Amino acid sequence: MTTQDKVTLGQVNSNKVQGTFFSRHHIDLPLLFGLFAALCFSLFVLYSASGQELDMLLRQITRTGAAFLLMIVVAQIPPRLYAKASIYLYIVGLILLILVELFGDISKGAQRWLNLGFIRIQPSEIFKVVMPLCVATFLSKTSIPPKFITTIGAFIIVGMPTVLILLQPDLGTASLVAVAGCIGIFIAGLSWWWIIIGAGAGAAALPVMWNFVLHDYQKQRVLTLIDPSSDPLGAGYHIIQSKIAIGSGGLYGKGWLQGSQSQLDFLPEPHTDFIFAVLSEETGLIGFIVLISLYCFIIGRCVLITLNTKDNFERILCGSFTFTFMFYIFVNIGMVSGILPVVGVPLPLISYGGTAMITLTICFGMIMSIHTHKKTSFFRKE
Repeated sequence: MTTQDKVTLGQVNSNKVQGTFFSRHHIDLPLLFGLFAALCFSLFVLYSASGQELDMLLRQITRTGAAFLLMIVVAQIPPRLYAKASIYLYIVGLILLILVELFGDISKGAQRWLNLGFIRIQPSEIFKVVMPLCVATFLSKTSIPPKFITTIGAFIIVGMPTVLILLQPDLGTASLVAVAGCIGIFIAGLSWWWIIIGAGAGAAALPVMWNFVLHDYQKQRVLTLIDPSSDPLGAGYHIIQSKIAIGSGGLYGKGWLQGSQSQLDFLPEPHTDFIFAVLSEETGLIGFIVLISLYCFIIGRCVLITLNTKDNFERILCGSFTFTFMFYIFVNIGMVSGILPVVGVPLPLISYGGTAMITLTICFGMIMSIHTHKKTSFFRKE
């Protein structure tokens, strides 16, 4: 055997060992790489957005590390166990939402938190994961596309927690939870007639929602979206400053740590909801392209995993998580850019915070679990 043959054989054996290591630990390497790159980019932007506050950066690094460990733990659990647990998680989530309505802490006019003594939780966040999981489990046990009565049942599953979250009131989270569930129903083969009827019913319900459902501050957000200049120092201040930051970035940006809107505190919540404006101001169009490229890589990998799933449950669940992730991105960038009302949705994987990070990594952990567990499914195929 020549020296070249030995080198080639050594490389092949090394690749086999590496592949075995990641597959044995149920880790999808391309998806892990994309998430890690996005989170590193997040720390780069966050240091500037936080006003160069090192303590905040260290807290985010700690939270990121914990979230990654949780994602790997979640990936070890076979998908069939998640399916079996979905109904119990759904019931527990509903009970917690009812307890919030009865005994929840009130903060800034909203009743969203439940104080358990040793920990304070926001139960509505649970449904960002539980809703797609429960819908996927329910629909995968029936024929695809779902029949009329099955579709009604799926909408009831989506509707109950959505209404309870609306009562808190939390329109942003309620919208995200509802969309996460409806995406799963759509992926299962929802008829276009349902979509047309739903769109018509939604349009007809707008006057009722405006007069009887939306609170005054929610109405103000919609009016501010239409004309931010009507109250430039009040309700329109956030979006005006955000647009100034985005527009002033140009092609290359003003430079890292050099953004006037963020560094001089003109921009509200620069490290959370409006971190995209900081990125655009300091890194310009180039930074935006880098961020979107990272997002596209992650989404593309998730779509590929979805297309290679072995049954309806996995396909609906992966597809729901993937398109919900895309929806989060669209809502935050649209909100900061002034094409959507401000609803308090953080930029996925980039904004400072622990709850949203954990929710996302749990979803990606489930996607990895689906991709790496290849045992026979309990669910019906096509």
